[in-house]
Amino acid sequence: MALFEFKIEVPASSAEAVEAILVEHGLENWSVFDDVIVQRAWLIGICADEHEAQVQWGVLAPLLSAAGIKPVAAPERRALLDSDWRDSYKAHFHAWQFDRLHWVPEWERDTFVLPPGDVVLWLDPGLAFGTGNHETTRLCVERLVTLAEEHGTGGRVIDAGCGSGILALSAALLGFRDVAGFDNDPEAVRVSEENAVRNGLASRVQFIAADLVTGLAGRSADIVLANIQADVLMRFARELIAAVAPDGTLVLSGILAPENALVREAFERLTPKWTVNARVMGEWSDIVLTRPA
Repeated sequence: MALFEFKIEVPASSAEAVEAILVEHGLENWSVFDDVIVQRAWLIGICADEHEAQVQWGVLAPLLSAAGIKPVAAPERRALLDSDWRDSYKAHFHAWQFDRLHWVPEWERDTFVLPPGDVVLWLDPGLAFGTGNHETTRLCVERLVTLAEEHGTGGRVIDAGCGSGILALSAALLGFRDVAGFDNDPEAVRVSEENAVRNGLASRVQFIAADLVTGLAGRSADIVLANIQADVLMRFARELIAAVAPDGTLVLSGILAPENALVREAFERLTPKWTVNARVMGEWSDIVLTRPA
């Protein structure tokens, strides 16, 4: 399948702001590559053809301009071979850890040395979201690890919008026995299932294709994880809240720090007796709500 790449260098200091614009406007086929070593950054769009790339750039350019972000150079355009776009994401995924858990690219399996007593989740995210290198995923993972330490791993976990499957599979790796994940993108479900197989977790996690209505209907869990952009979280607040079991926890991420108060207010209106807290990591934030027993 031939695709088209539209690449524009932007100021490295603006990388996080550009990424925030992409998330806010739901431009999922665009991403930011920030090379901290050489202190350069690029905005990259992968589109069906040159015309689509030009149309989308026509939308993005005014958004960047309004934010005071000026491209460093003229856009670069090129047709991509199948192998080009399928492997391009690998440059953006690096091994990382929190506590004794490690998240490592599958292609580093032969060279990665796991410290004694630690555990690892091997990942190949493909084109699905979720490597852990993004603050929104890290916020969720760190909350999940903390909940496991404080309350044990006997409860049910639902990963709403599973992407690469990183959150659901991390829950299984931590010891949760009843874990499910869903995504409205069939490609994300396929990638999640592949990651489950490569970690020997295929029998431990159920992945299905579903949206926030069908995926949560008739289900409840002790931990519900939703790493989705702010406007979607607010639109489906009732469905997310209804899926939390008594004494359970709802972890929301994908929220830009300036949007946190707005999202928090929307959920607090519907959960007046729940305990709520939030934190910020870089440009991003989370909200954690705990239902009374």
